[in-house]
Amino acid sequence: MAQIDVVSSQDLGSRRQQLRRQRRVKYVQTFWQVLTVSGLLAGVIWVVHLPLWSIRRAEQIQVEGNQLLSEQRVRALLSLSYPQSIWQIRPQVLVRTLKSQGQIAEAKVVRQMLPPVSAGGDQRASSGAIAQPSKNLLNQTEAKKVGWLDEMGGWIPLESYSKLEQTQQLPTLKIVGQYQQYRAYWSKLYGALNRSPIEVQEIDWQNPTNIILRTDILSFHLGPYSDQFAEQLRAIDRLRQLPQEISIDQVDYINLYNPAIPLVQLMPEAVKPDQNSTEK
Repeated sequence: MAQIDVVSSQDLGSRRQQLRRQRRVKYVQTFWQVLTVSGLLAGVIWVVHLPLWSIRRAEQIQVEGNQLLSEQRVRALLSLSYPQSIWQIRPQVLVRTLKSQGQIAEAKVVRQMLPPVSAGGDQRASSGAIAQPSKNLLNQTEAKKVGWLDEMGGWIPLESYSKLEQTQQLPTLKIVGQYQQYRAYWSKLYGALNRSPIEVQEIDWQNPTNIILRTDILSFHLGPYSDQFAEQLRAIDRLRQLPQEISIDQVDYINLYNPAIPLVQLMPEAVKPDQNSTEK
C-alpha cells in the first residue's frame, strides 16, 4: 500500500503564510517596476520636450555650403512651421523639398543636437533668366519684383542671391513681362532655347499677343506663344546670314508670325522714296 503523508494543521498554516509573503513580495516588485518604467517614460517625455530638442525659430537652422542663396532664403525653402520638434523632422523629406524648388541642385539635411538641423547644398544660378515685370523699373515696388527664374519656372527675388553679382554668375538671358503670363510655358520654352544655336539676349513678353525675341543683331516678332516656337527658332537660325545681304541699320524687325514666310520690316526712313527719283 502507498504511504500517505500526514500534514499537520501547523504545517499548512506555515505554508499559507509563506505563499502570502511571496505574493506580497511579488506585488511590491511589480509596483516598483511599474513605477520605474513610468518614471523613465515621464523623464524621456520631459527631455524630448526640452527647448534643446525643438526648433522655435528659423535662425536655429544652420545653413552650410551657402555660396549664392541667402541663409534666409534657404530656411524659407525648407517650408517648416515653428515650433517644431526635432524628432518630427524627416531629413529625406526636407532634401526632396529643397531639390524640388529648382534653385538647389544637391542638398543635405542633418538632424543633430546643436544646432538642431543643418542644411546645405549646391545652388544653381547661371541657368535660367533674370525676370523683371517691365522694361523700365519706374519705382521701388517694381524693382522688388525683379527675380531669378530657374529653368523649371521657379521664381525667387534676386535679392535672395547674396553673391550673384559679385561672382558674375547672373544669367545672360532676360525676360520682361508679368510672371503669371509666361509661367505655364517657361519650362518648354527654355528647353527649346537651350537646344537652339541662337543666342537670345531678351524675351519681351509685355504683350502676350506678340512675343519679341532680341538677339545682338535683330529683333524678331513671333506673335503669341504656340507650338511653332521651335520652328520659329529654326527660322531665326536660317536668317543669321541676313546681315550679309542687307543693311541691318535699315531693318526694324523681322515678322515671324509664319516662320515659313519671314517678313522684313524696314525702318520708316528706309522705305521713303528717293527724292531724286521723283524729280523730273
